[in-house]
Amino acid sequence: MNVSRFIKGVANMKDEYLGEDDIEYTALDESIDAEFLASITEDLDIDADELIGEDFDLDISVVGDEDFVISEDEDIVASETKDEIEDTKTKDKTKDKGEGEDEDGKEDASKVRMELYDWLQCIVSAIICGIFIFVFVGRTISVDGRSMLDTLHDNDRVIMTNLFYAPKNGDIVVFRSPADMFGGTPLVKRVIAIAGQEVNINFDTGEVFVNGNLLDEPYIREITTNRIDFAGPVTVPEGYIFVMGDNRNSSSDSRDSRVGFVDTRYILGKVLLIAIPGEDETTPRDWGRFGFVH
Repeated sequence: MNVSRFIKGVANMKDEYLGEDDIEYTALDESIDAEFLASITEDLDIDADELIGEDFDLDISVVGDEDFVISEDEDIVASETKDEIEDTKTKDKTKDKGEGEDEDGKEDASKVRMELYDWLQCIVSAIICGIFIFVFVGRTISVDGRSMLDTLHDNDRVIMTNLFYAPKNGDIVVFRSPADMFGGTPLVKRVIAIAGQEVNINFDTGEVFVNGNLLDEPYIREITTNRIDFAGPVTVPEGYIFVMGDNRNSSSDSRDSRVGFVDTRYILGKVLLIAIPGEDETTPRDWGRFGFVH
């Protein structure tokens, strides 16, 4: 078969069969119009069956002047470009997410620092308040012994204060004992008389007099019958106080020459209240005793 004649014939038939519709045809396509094929074979004097059966590679596309066909390579480029755009968007999202996580991390770190600062501020404030209370307002001390029964028990934990304190009759005070007798161990006793007052005790009746006046002592465990070293009446010198324990017959106090009058400079403070009631092998802890002492 003369292929060139066939191609020429196809070209000559372009205007007749396409017209103005810009429709694309491909030679030997299975969907080709039978009439169109018959016309071509008739014009070229070729048997249609022979043409269709001929084994040759011929692909002719006829398109309109303004048609644009994107090749397979261009499709691949476009696809690659789309993938790059998607990758760029993914990277941007990842970057934005990373930046967002960094911002969240910074905010969390800032919150943690603020919380730590608040806690540190609270702790420092508590320490300062504790020091102020301990130095100027009050401190705790443990009672050792039974000389203040029934007011204070062994192992009671009490709070005392020395803020602007001046001893008065009836106060319970803590003071340092003479170093040569008790090694400076703090003692807890009740103030019976202050400077300038006269103290006398009737050991037969167990009555105590201050400036000739009988004391009302509901706080004592038993009446005062143990003289120890006392020889009265005695007057309390300036700057001193006279003290006795509430457990009168089992107390080392101002009746004992080893203690005598107590120098007010040795007073550590006045007992305000029982913070933690004591207990021992024979006496259970009694929380009903919690509170101020009198």
